[in-house]
Amino acid sequence: MKAKIYINYKEGILDPEGATVSKALKSIGINGITELLIGKCIEMSFDNQTKEQAIKIVEDSCTKLLANPNTEVFQYKIIED
Repeated sequence: MKAKIYINYKEGILDPEGATVSKALKSIGINGITELLIGKCIEMSFDNQTKEQAIKIVEDSCTKLLANPNTEVFQYKIIED
């Protein structure tokens, strides 16, 4: 079993990396992008955990360390093998 965790800035928080990449794409002729946001994708694998235990591990990890609650939100999906 594993989890895919997606962490992005909250609505209204500036994303300077996304703005820089968006400008770079335009500078090389790639147009038509109205918004580009960059976040993090984290993959976490589990050994002998139930789905409920995996969910608790992911939520604890995100709220205690991986995501900044002031500026970021997280989503995840548990993938069962």
